[in-house]
Amino acid sequence: MLRSTTKMSQTEDRIAQLEEHAAHQARTIEDLSGEVTRQWKIIDALQVKLDRLTERFLALEESSVEAHPITRPPHF
Repeated sequence: MLRSTTKMSQTEDRIAQLEEHAAHQARTIEDLSGEVTRQWKIIDALQVKLDRLTERFLALEESSVEAHPITRPPHF
């Protein structure tokens, strides 16, 4: 009987370790998911800023085409 009790205790310990390991993995997955969500929000905000800056740059580039060309001053 002592042998089966020890085996049962080892099995219970092993199950407890596996449950603890699974709980840690679940927590890690939850943390990583939250971090990915946070980073996507930052990426989306940066994409909006980049799009705005691109539009402004293109507008400036278009307006500079219409400007008079820069020539050398007469003293050259």
